[in-house]
Amino acid sequence: MGRFDSRNSEKMTRRRGQQKKKERLARRAEAAKASRKTTKPSKKASKA
Repeated sequence: MGRFDSRNSEKMTRRRGQQKKKERLARRAEAAKASRKTTKPSKKASKA
């Protein structure tokens, strides 16, 4: 840790928040994708 290094600076707090938000959204997207795959095929897939 440097003398002027503050880990909990406003910038880093914001960045960590964004990172967590993105991870949350990614996990939710994965779960949604998986649930869709198990239920019925999408309209796009049925046409092909």
